[in-house]
This record gives sequence, structure tokens and C-alpha cells, in this order.
Amino acid sequence: MQQANKLPVVLVTEGSDPRPLDWLKQQAQVLEISADHPSFAAHLATASGLVVRTYTKVNAALLAQAPLLRVVGRGGVGLENIDVAACRQRGVEVVYTPDANTLAVGDFVFGFMLQLLRPWCLFREQVYAPAEFKRIRNSVRGRQLNELTLGILGMGRVGRRVGHIGALGFGMRVIYNDLLDVQAQLDFPAQSVDKPVLYREADVLSIHVDMRPGNHNLVGQDQIALMKPQAILINTSRGEVLDIQALAAALHQKRLAGAALDVYAPEPPEAGFALLGMSNVLLAPHLAARTQTALENMSWVVRDVMAVLENRRPQYPAP
Repeated sequence: MQQANKLPVVLVTEGSDPRPLDWLKQQAQVLEISADHPSFAAHLATASGLVVRTYTKVNAALLAQAPLLRVVGRGGVGLENIDVAACRQRGVEVVYTPDANTLAVGDFVFGFMLQLLRPWCLFREQVYAPAEFKRIRNSVRGRQLNELTLGILGMGRVGRRVGHIGALGFGMRVIYNDLLDVQAQLDFPAQSVDKPVLYREADVLSIHVDMRPGNHNLVGQDQIALMKPQAILINTSRGEVLDIQALAAALHQKRLAGAALDVYAPEPPEAGFALLGMSNVLLAPHLAARTQTALENMSWVVRDVMAVLENRRPQYPAP
């Protein structure tokens, strides 16, 4: 074990699960401090490593205050809050956890899907009166997933998980659109289609793209206009990729049957958010990845942080 004063300094800005954090403390001098803390800049100047999650912005201004920084670890999948190019210009490695929450998000998508397609009409505080109980049973009709086409926009890790569940678990027809040819990575039947076909044929459109340049409002008025009136839309990727005003208009005008969102821009959404108060809309506070297992998996980014600091090859360097 190195002497304490020889251990590298690693800042953790948005918390960590206990086991990975305890492990890191055996390898480094660890300081848990938010990026908006008054003393953050002073501590950053001494840091060799930085561990962030969603809201810490690692940009040129931050890097200029970190002359000793060698590695940034993002506990999560997306890298939108990290200027990877700026890091590389300064010789700072970026590592992340691209597969940490794949299963958790895939599960969550189908929770959304089932709630929209199979209204549950739950009761909790008191039972329905007999007449209302019978009315609900006689009037509510859900849709079976095996009869539907699942359209996936973005066939990365989470998109592939959603497609796997849809095709092999529920017997759905799966179509998808991706920038890359990913057919060889699929272990389930799915058809690659162009975007207009995806929007026209999907009964369920599930969005799984990142926030790369050109993806702002990727799904907007023109794309939503192609969708079936009975289709639903689910976004668990990034809030910026979906035009909320266009979505709200389509829902109000009954040109779309429902929507479910877990991500927003800005986040949290502001007062007066356009989708509030709609019975066919589900809004969750960015919970898709929040299982105990997924959160711990994301926190284990510290293994790659230490790999870089010990001059070893990290498992998941940023692409």
C-alpha cells in the first residue's frame, strides 16, 4: 500500500454507492464535494481524478482549473456533460459505464409501455362501488403487445435490450433505425428501416439515442405527424431529442394516443410544462436507471479511474 501522502486525490461530485466508494478510499485520497461548493476550485487544483454523474459539467473552464487532472470518470451511460475533446487536448482520459444500467432501463420502458397500453385502474384507499367496478370492467380495453409493432430509434445497448424483451418476451414485431449497421449484434428478430417507415409503422416508438450534434428535437412535428393516431411514444434517453411542444399538440389533438417520459430539457422541467394534467401521459423524475444494482454498477466507474491513475488500460474508455 502506498503511503497516504502519496495517494492520488480523487474528487467525487455527485455521490457514490457505499461499496465502490469504500473501495476507492483504499486506493486514493477521496473528497466528496459538489461542483458548486465554494471550495471546489481549490480542491480541483490538487485532484488527479474526478468522478461525476449527470449534472457536473466537465468543460474547458473546469479543466483549466485542474492542472493535475489525469482522468474523469462518468458514472453513467451518456457523455453529454463531458467535453471529451477538451479532455483529450489536455491529456485527460475519460472513462464511463456504458452497460451499467441497460437492464434497469429496459425494464422501465416496459413498465411505461404496459401502463399506457393496459390501463390498470388501480384502487388503494377504498374499493370501487359495485356499479363503478362493473363499469370499469365492462368499458376498459387494453391492447396486447404481441399484436403490436415496436419501433426503436437508436439500437445501442438499451435499444437492443428493449428489442430483445419485445421480440422474445412479448412476441412483438420489432423494427429499428440506427446510424450504424448493428444487425450482427442482435439476438432477436428485427428489421432495419428508414426513419419515415419507423414512424409510420410503429405502434410503440421507444427513443434510445444520445445527445450528439444534430439530435436536438430529432423527433419533432414532422416525425410525430407520420405516426399512427393510436401509437404511443416513450422517451428514456435524453430530453433534448424530443420536441415537447410538438408532442403536446399531437396529444391534445388526438393525433397520438399517449406518451411516457423519464427525461427532460431542462431537468427538472419548469412550471407550466406542456404535458402536465394529461391522463394519457406518464411523467417520471428520471428514474429509469435507479435500481440498486444499476446505481452500484455506475459507481464502479472508480475501477477504471484507478486503472488510469495506475497506468493500466481502462475497460471502458470514452469512444
